[in-house]
Amino acid sequence: MARRPLPRILTDSAPIARGREFARTAADGAADVFHPLITIGRGLRRLLAAGRRRWSATPKERRGSLLFVTAGSVVAVALVPYGPVLALVTVMAAAAWAGREQPAEEPAAGPGDAETGRLQALYEALVPYFAIEGDPHPLYAHDGDWEGAFVEYAFDEAGRPAHLTLRYPAYFTDGDAASRARIEQVLHAKSGRGREYHFAWDEESNQLTLTVLPPLPTDIAAQRFVTTHGETVLGFTDADAVQRTLPVEAGEETRDVPPVVWRTGLRSTEPHLLVLGQPGAGTTTLLRSIALQALPYGDVLVIDGSGTGEYACLAGRTGVMGVESGLSGALATLEWAAHETERRLITANRARQAGRQAPDDIRWPLWIILDRPTALAHLAVAEGREDPQHLLQVPLRHGRAAYVTVVVADQLDGAGMLSEPVLTHTRARVVLGPAAPEEVRAVLGAPPHTTPAADVPPGRGYARLGAGPVLRLQVPATPDPFDDATSEAHRQAVLDLLPEPAAPMEEDATEDLTEAAGLARADGTVTCEGDGTVAAGVNDAVAGAEGGFVPAGPGTGEPGTGGGATGGTVPGGTGTDGAGTGGAGRGGAIGVDVLFGAADPRPAQAHRTVDAGRTES
Repeated sequence: MARRPLPRILTDSAPIARGREFARTAADGAADVFHPLITIGRGLRRLLAAGRRRWSATPKERRGSLLFVTAGSVVAVALVPYGPVLALVTVMAAAAWAGREQPAEEPAAGPGDAETGRLQALYEALVPYFAIEGDPHPLYAHDGDWEGAFVEYAFDEAGRPAHLTLRYPAYFTDGDAASRARIEQVLHAKSGRGREYHFAWDEESNQLTLTVLPPLPTDIAAQRFVTTHGETVLGFTDADAVQRTLPVEAGEETRDVPPVVWRTGLRSTEPHLLVLGQPGAGTTTLLRSIALQALPYGDVLVIDGSGTGEYACLAGRTGVMGVESGLSGALATLEWAAHETERRLITANRARQAGRQAPDDIRWPLWIILDRPTALAHLAVAEGREDPQHLLQVPLRHGRAAYVTVVVADQLDGAGMLSEPVLTHTRARVVLGPAAPEEVRAVLGAPPHTTPAADVPPGRGYARLGAGPVLRLQVPATPDPFDDATSEAHRQAVLDLLPEPAAPMEEDATEDLTEAAGLARADGTVTCEGDGTVAAGVNDAVAGAEGGFVPAGPGTGEPGTGGGATGGTVPGGTGTDGAGTGGAGRGGAIGVDVLFGAADPRPAQAHRTVDAGRTES
């Protein structure tokens, strides 16, 4: 049978098209009419979302006060004439502004011809390291496409890569340091030399991110840094390397910079510091900066093994117990430091056993700063005397409990002559000056994640505190103020940080101290072995009480401890068979019984004089 034709309304498309056009026109007209309401509604929705985020970010203990302020504002607006109307108009205006349509961002332009050529060259250079035979879907292949391997990229004004994130195959040995070093060397060479690059390996995602690092600031001079007791600023590093910033003055401006802070004290895991570097790299500058920061909170004992007078500005200052550069003075000073550490340990132990807090003189920090100990070791070997580094064993091993901090600096070529205690107990390390990655790894225990800089300014290097990451470091400029080559601004900055000169002891106090010492000797409080006198020992003790340093000599009696009236030290007396040990004081007269060893808690020991300033038990 013949098929009946469909109705015309179903076959003719003209009415349907006219209906669609009418509906579209009506919708456009309604959108134009209700556009202000749509904008205000979108703005109200955005304002409510912002308020919800603000409420979620507000701590719970502050939400009550926030509600109180909000309720008070609503009541105040309600009581003001025409307040509700003005508030409604304000809210509508804010909603209209928040709901406006944002202009669409223009798509970023792709790399140009020169930049594409650089990316292709980088891709081809990485093919021999990331491609293996038998890979069915190689990510890196000759005449391949770099767009699949490079995820992100950015270029500087010169057209060189400034940021690059690339993917690498999962079978690449990214856990091998040698494999990583090869890739980093290739990227460094192809991206452009003369800049420092940071490499971040994401082993989980098989991605490597290359970032060009800005140069560290070199215009920061020595100054009072905003730190607490027990914190020392070694220098400054990258902004993303630490979670702290300090306000510093650089020229005429003040800005916040990220510091490398070294913490000392009882709870420090790295109580001692070792600094190594090339000649002229700034090791002495760093030690001078540490000494200036330590003086307001403790006593400083400086031993300059090089003998160049770099620490002459510290001599005779309040809190500086001595600045020694000769072998005899260094041996006597370090021997006193060892006895002082033992005395502090014994006193602290007795205080803990008695249930009391340690005395203030025990908790007052003592800093031992030793520069170029290997130079003194050469002199000691030539003269057949003891290496000064051996006397550091007690302060290094027990210094944290006795509030004694040791800082040692030397050159990289003399690191092999450092003693085992120095290398074992200095967990905070700093390397300054130009150094190969292998040298940095040997000193710090981990390789740096940056390429070495082409031009290294003084004080530039790497630092690692214990098991932490390796950080770039720039030491604040702290030159010798007595050097003619020092600029006037830097010289004045260092002079402003120096403490006042130590005031000499008054004559009346000296006479009273001498008389008290003579009475103690007449009362038989001195224990002597053999024939000897203690008159010279009394004079030496008085000199130490006045703030000077008295080299150790042959003494009489048992090792004793004394406290200086103004920060002086008395490492030894004068006699035939003993060595007296003096302690540092910060005010008050010396106790006579302590001065001559009558109250010394240590057991009696026989001593044999070896030479001036050194005894053997």
